[in-house]
Amino acid sequence: MAPPQPAAAAPVAQAQAAPAVSDANGPAAPAVVFPIFPGAKFLGSYDAGKGQRYYLYGSTIAYEDVVAFYRTELKDRGDEVFEDPPTHMFAQKFREETMAFPPGVTVKDWTHQSRGYPNPRAGAQPERFPTVIMIVPPPPAPPAPAAR
Repeated sequence: MAPPQPAAAAPVAQAQAAPAVSDANGPAAPAVVFPIFPGAKFLGSYDAGKGQRYYLYGSTIAYEDVVAFYRTELKDRGDEVFEDPPTHMFAQKFREETMAFPPGVTVKDWTHQSRGYPNPRAGAQPERFPTVIMIVPPPPAPPAPAAR
């Protein structure tokens, strides 16, 4: 079975409220605003604060190839923010007063100093992921003021 095709890069807009995860591979690309690397496995979702969530995905594809995918999809070179372990960030505009973390995609090489990121599902394959992708959508839009 072929991996699902990634959704086209959506312009960064206000994200909807965090979706309920209804399947083992987590929310779809439109819900997280950014494309999800083809074949990546959903690892979990965590509260980032100020209405934002982190969505973690694991990939068996090499770090450099995942970074190249996001450079193409996001039409952005991004920045290597750490050399040790290699970590590449594609961040959008950060508004400290309304955001806990810059919206964007971060790709990290987990093989640099370990055997990879452990699969949180006991007994699932792969046992470890060499590359982890963290997606942080913008926070949800505040409710519109009531009409008078």
